[in-house]
Amino acid sequence: MSDETSTSTGTRNGTGTPAGPQPEPLRFFGTTWVEHDGGYTGRRIGVAVGSLAAAVAACFVLRFAYQGLAIADVGTPVTVMVVVMFAVCSALAFRHTSDAFSKRPDPDRQASLRGLLAIGFVGSLLAYCFRSLTEAPGEKLHRAEYEAAREQYTRRTTRRAGNPAKKRRRA
Repeated sequence: MSDETSTSTGTRNGTGTPAGPQPEPLRFFGTTWVEHDGGYTGRRIGVAVGSLAAAVAACFVLRFAYQGLAIADVGTPVTVMVVVMFAVCSALAFRHTSDAFSKRPDPDRQASLRGLLAIGFVGSLLAYCFRSLTEAPGEKLHRAEYEAAREQYTRRTTRRAGNPAKKRRRA
């Protein structure tokens, strides 16, 4: 483990990397979310447009599936069940995805919901689109974790003003 810190430069191993915790990169944004630099706004717009376009394309695919059910003449109950299933799964996926941007999801629950999230992929895409209109998806959560880690690192590395055992007693 080479976590040596150069006290004169405040960098790790003299490589130019600041000492202490490093920000976790976000998908499509890297670490530009920290300082909102490096084309951050353009990336946010691109992610919003891209996820909206993917959601629209997915709706066309679902429309073709619906038309396939109509051509197969499977009956009204089956058609209604499929439409309701996609609507409910999309709503649940939207909610779950938007909640995952503000708090870390439980891995066990995430694994159990994998099928539902796959069926409701349109809801996840829409949640990603709407969140990227205000910030990078997951930025608020990552920023809070990063700032807490920086604060904890600063508290750990701050030096004391002296040896408390040698402190003079007041008379």
